[in-house]
Amino acid sequence: MDSNPGCSNTGLSQCWKLRSHCSQASSDHSLVSGLDPASFTFTAQGEMKCCIKSYQYDLLKSLYVMKHNQMLTDVRLDVANESFHAHKIVLAAASPYFKAMFTSGLREKDASVVKLQGVCPTVMNKLLSFIYTGEIVINQLVVCQLLPTASMLQVSPVIQACCTFLENQLDPSNALGIAAFAEQHHCSNLYKAANEFIDQHFIQVCQEEEFLQLSSCQLVALIRRDHLNVREERDVYNAVLKWVRSNEEHRRPRMEDILGAVRCHYLSPSFLKDQMKNCDILKKVPACREHLAKIFQELSLHKSPCVPQRTPSAPCVLYIVAGFSRRSLNLFEAFSVGENKWLPLSPLPKSLSGLGGAFLRGLLYAVGGRENVPEALGDSGHVNAYDPTSNTWQSRADLLQTRHRPGLAVLDGYLYAIGGASGKTHLDSVERYNPERDQWEWVAPMNSPRVGVAAAVVNRLLYAIGGFNGVDRLKTVECFHPEKNEWIFVSPMNQQRSGAGVVALGPYIFVAGGMSPTGQLNSFERYDTEKDVWTPLSPMLSARSALTLAVLEKQIYAMGGYVIECTSLNIFLSLLPLLDSMEPAWST
Repeated sequence: MDSNPGCSNTGLSQCWKLRSHCSQASSDHSLVSGLDPASFTFTAQGEMKCCIKSYQYDLLKSLYVMKHNQMLTDVRLDVANESFHAHKIVLAAASPYFKAMFTSGLREKDASVVKLQGVCPTVMNKLLSFIYTGEIVINQLVVCQLLPTASMLQVSPVIQACCTFLENQLDPSNALGIAAFAEQHHCSNLYKAANEFIDQHFIQVCQEEEFLQLSSCQLVALIRRDHLNVREERDVYNAVLKWVRSNEEHRRPRMEDILGAVRCHYLSPSFLKDQMKNCDILKKVPACREHLAKIFQELSLHKSPCVPQRTPSAPCVLYIVAGFSRRSLNLFEAFSVGENKWLPLSPLPKSLSGLGGAFLRGLLYAVGGRENVPEALGDSGHVNAYDPTSNTWQSRADLLQTRHRPGLAVLDGYLYAIGGASGKTHLDSVERYNPERDQWEWVAPMNSPRVGVAAAVVNRLLYAIGGFNGVDRLKTVECFHPEKNEWIFVSPMNQQRSGAGVVALGPYIFVAGGMSPTGQLNSFERYDTEKDVWTPLSPMLSARSALTLAVLEKQIYAMGGYVIECTSLNIFLSLLPLLDSMEPAWST
């Protein structure tokens, strides 16, 4: 008796013949008719795996047609005065909200009619269409109703689509509103993106009507942020005044609390003095004037600020402008720390070497220098300002005196040009630039001429460090007090230096390299401005002069410089040593 009457020997033989045939045909897809070649594969055992790529789409399409024709639908959704027929299993698969409704002990579990409160019929129709098709069109008219409804029904793909749409719509005119909307509906990624946009575009945002509609609490929360991208604290202060003036009668009483969130220690004393004297709002709020007067006094005493500076979350970039390589250069480059590469930028209008550079109110100033090219030779008094937002240079008022190898520093919103050489004259003179007036003016001269002087500012005190007086390299250091308009000597460095690199970090001034009477230096030392003490640190990896130091995220970068090799060959370094200021150690 056949132990398996449902499968005869003939049938088994035919089955094996079929598998053998398929195995032989595995290399010829044309032998399998009716299937897209991309939808099936054969295994080594002769099995065929079939995957119909359009199956899910076709299935959804069929379900959508069935819903439209009310075929096998088992629930009616009543939304306002409209009704929508659907399949519970489809709704439950697409929405945890409906899944809980139809599978738990809720009364709607067996209901054939479900009423949804607070939902717009048009929005519900869009959501149902998405559930059955996976497609949805989002625009400005519907997104503000669609996102809350999708959140309520927990349709995650639509929530994400709405957030993506709103993120792409971010603009200074709507960023505050979108951030509030995202917070209300717990859209964390959109909330983060909107706030990053606000931080980055604060100056534009505070010009918009949404900014003026903020409550006092919302305004304080906004201006307390560390990452506001402002050129100077005056931008935040002026934004506060604008907000108060838009409804002065009701907002003036909150001015004292709001002003406490502005980092007034980074406003210049001259600006504070002008505001206390001329601002009509401050005249009506004595407590605010007293607050600014106290800060003015602290600044005059050169105390360290009790609040940190803002740290805009902009890309970290180091700039190097012009220089010398057999002739003066007009090259301008930026080093992107995040990308670890150099980027060429718009060249300086003139080829210069030995110029000074500093940032003031969002612009990079290139000051003085020397033209040393075949067609021209001589010291320069030209001043050019670079705007990173447009990658363009613009000329500014010339120096009062040509200066080659001056020191440059920013103090109280002024740009100081210190010492340098003019022809054969070694300069002790100092002048400062007012960017609002585009004008230079003299201030008190130093006690000694200094060419290749290093300049740095800490707690509103300007330090002129080392340099060459025409006879000797100097280790003396002078400190400029802007209130007294005078220079005084402080503790000298451990070594004589001219052409050293310098940078300020916290209460310290770091000085590296330079030229001494015996040759170039690799030594590195730090000045404590509070203790008036110099401390030697780990030397650089190579000796050099005419280098540039810059600090980013508590890391000090030493760039370029001039080296005299033992073969007397003059070269310029392009190394980028790095120093962790907490554990001093140089590396390339």
